Amino acid sequence: MEEMESGATAAAEPGQSLQLEAEAERPGSAPLQHKLLRLPLSRIKGLMKADPDVSLASQEAVFAIGKATELFVEVIAKDAYTSALQGKRKTIQRKDVDNAVDATDEFAFLEGTLD
Repeated sequence: MEEMESGATAAAEPGQSLQLEAEAERPGSAPLQHKLLRLPLSRIKGLMKADPDVSLASQEAVFAIGKATELFVEVIAKDAYTSALQGKRKTIQRKDVDNAVDATDEFAFLEGTLD
């Protein structure tokens, strides 16, 4: 768990990581996990509980799923933005996301989901 936290902190912007470390050291501050995610942990946990195959989820599992989701959204958004730039636009459209899904083998599981 500590490896994930330190790796995520290292990936943050330089000024942001110092701020996160300072906030984590303050007495009475929220756990560092909450500071490293932009998605609400309660929403992630609720979505996980909605799956009938999931009966129990630890805070570490919820955090890991949240971080993986953020990274996934970041990668697909960057690919879609690249597609938009190729079309000489700055705004991502649905066709850009479709192009990103079609261009990357890792996104093959998403084919047909936007239809």
